[in-house]
Amino acid sequence: MGKEASGVWGQLSDGESEGKLLWEPPKLIFRGAVRGIYQGHALRNLRTEGDDLVLSDGTRFTLEPGQAEKWLHAILNPPSRLDKLGVKPGMTVVVDGVEDDEFLAELSTRVEPVEADEADGVDILFLAAEDLADLDRLEDLMWTLADKGAIWIVTQKGKGAPLKDTDVLTAARGFGLSDTKVCAFSKTHTALRFVKRKTPKAAPAPAVDAEEVFDEE
Repeated sequence: MGKEASGVWGQLSDGESEGKLLWEPPKLIFRGAVRGIYQGHALRNLRTEGDDLVLSDGTRFTLEPGQAEKWLHAILNPPSRLDKLGVKPGMTVVVDGVEDDEFLAELSTRVEPVEADEADGVDILFLAAEDLADLDRLEDLMWTLADKGAIWIVTQKGKGAPLKDTDVLTAARGFGLSDTKVCAFSKTHTALRFVKRKTPKAAPAPAVDAEEVFDEE
């Protein structure tokens, strides 16, 4: 959901240099001989001037022709939580134990979740986990996933959280799942994304020399 460009000429309050520009919502980051990180108020009056992306304080970044407007659009239209979680219209989605009214209301604007016991070919499954026992449900739920389906395990974050990320990773990997992404789910919870681990393809059987077989008979 972010953007990255190399060979950008940056004119900052501390000086000028060529470097790399990154948009990692909600931060615009420039890395060169001079560096800067901008977010919130600093991006409020962002605009373009030709090939330049210009901030309200006069800081500007010169991009490849035609790129400044694309960057402006991306920054002014940051991805929603559902975008970050990969939820798209038409997907089969299951919510198991996630009791977040704001999230459920947001989800209903894009898809209508189905019950876990009635689901098959699930594209995305959200599983809330407060203890290790909740993670045992993975053994059954993972088999409802479509070939490219994913499970988001939603857990409380912070020092007082009953489950640590290492607990979730260990349990999920034990069921043959591979972690692929982490996402901030809310102010109090985080989400880890898992998919079914791919099974290595078996090596093809060696070719049989028909003439040799005949000779042996």
